[in-house]
Amino acid sequence: MPRKAGRGPEETRRALLDAAGSVIRTRGISASLDDIAKAAGVSKGGLLYHFPAKDALVRALAQDILDTYRAEVQAALDPADTAPGRLTRAYVRASLDTSYDEIAIRENIALVAQLISIPEIAELARADAEQWNEELRADGLPDHVVTLVIAAADGASTAPLWGVGLEVTAARKLEQQLIELTLNA
Repeated sequence: MPRKAGRGPEETRRALLDAAGSVIRTRGISASLDDIAKAAGVSKGGLLYHFPAKDALVRALAQDILDTYRAEVQAALDPADTAPGRLTRAYVRASLDTSYDEIAIRENIALVAQLISIPEIAELARADAEQWNEELRADGLPDHVVTLVIAAADGASTAPLWGVGLEVTAARKLEQQLIELTLNA
């Protein structure tokens, strides 16, 4: 009987990151590599092939979360929009995206809360926030508008943590109001 092809390296890496996220979210940062490997359906040796140490896996997981959000903002850019504030508007659209359910948002926030307790990850997040700050401040809008719009979008996007996220209609209305602020700055 011919051997079935398994997952490729990128699929295995993705499975390991997803499993690490799930296990760390539920068991905390002290979750073992054995637990993560088992959840991913790979051996511990397979995990160590992709991530030579737990620190490397945790850092890759945190970077993946940051990169995913950056990709979501890039995907929310309107190709027809060339006015100042284009990136800020995409940031608002990505932050207030209602295609995610509140449970998934809460789970992601819970995972980030676990990861941010690690100084190296906190530094990684701080550097990413500084990069966002630089990019958004260079987006052509007055600083006070960027501060208001981004703070509102960030606040609304974390509301599900408390179990009371915005309803779709309210989120769409807030999104439009914030975008209008960027267009009328």
